[in-house]
Amino acid sequence: MARAISVRLDEEALRALRQVEAQGLTQSEAVRASIVHEAQRLHERRALAAEVAALESDEADRAEMAAVASLMEDLRAPG
Repeated sequence: MARAISVRLDEEALRALRQVEAQGLTQSEAVRASIVHEAQRLHERRALAAEVAALESDEADRAEMAAVASLMEDLRAPG
C-alpha cells in the first residue's frame, strides 16, 4: 500500500533531488529510490561494522595478521 508523505527540502536537498531526477526519474521515484538506497547503505554499514568487530575479536586472526606483518617487515628492503 502506497503512502503519501510531505517533506520540506532545504537547498542542499533540492539540489540532490534535481541530480537524481536528472537520471530520468519523477520526483516520487527519485525520493523513493533515494530512501531505499540510504536504507541499504545503512544496513551495509552496520553489517560491515559487525564483521570488523568479529574479526577484531578473533584472536587467531589477529595473531595471523601480526605474523604476516612481521614477515612483511622482515622481507622489506633495508633502507
